[in-house]
Amino acid sequence: MKLLNKKSDQQLVQAYVKGEERAIQVLLERYKTKIYTSIYHQVKDQYLAEDIFQETFIKVINTLKAGRYNDEGKFLPWVMRIAHNMVIDHFRREKRAPNIINNDGFDIFEVLQFSDDSVETKMVKSQRDVDLKKIIQLLPDDQKEVLIMRLFCDMSFKDIADITEVSINTALGRMRYALSNLRKMIEENNLMFQLG
Repeated sequence: MKLLNKKSDQQLVQAYVKGEERAIQVLLERYKTKIYTSIYHQVKDQYLAEDIFQETFIKVINTLKAGRYNDEGKFLPWVMRIAHNMVIDHFRREKRAPNIINNDGFDIFEVLQFSDDSVETKMVKSQRDVDLKKIIQLLPDDQKEVLIMRLFCDMSFKDIADITEVSINTALGRMRYALSNLRKMIEENNLMFQLG
């Protein structure tokens, strides 16, 4: 297993296709947090996120076993695109639009710089967090989606563009608009945040 951990994604995919079952386990361990987090922030439900995560990996395994994987070593963006499509399929079946942000689990505050020492500061921060979550809910879905993928899944704009099937410039533009809209709404609501 240690030898497998040192292999690249592409090497692991090739090993799995050749019959090394543990290779898919290594890939799953390597990326499960990013993939699950992305799904969870889109569906806002732990159990549904787990189901879609499992469905995603069943599809990944079936695609690999059928020999239909050919994304030239870009395993994570490929899986993220599958997960994204599974979420969209779920919402189409439910006939309702996805709401990308989770009120309880979404934590943009890790990327914002706050100090929180005193009880008073913690109370102010807590209220600020609630206010910011409400404001994030007001962003258009495409902007929320890019924000999550970039800040919480640590994905490159190229990967985001691939997954959302837009150009890199469009993905960059959506992020710019998201941050600009957040700043504007924060100013309108007289909230004090530091957005990067």
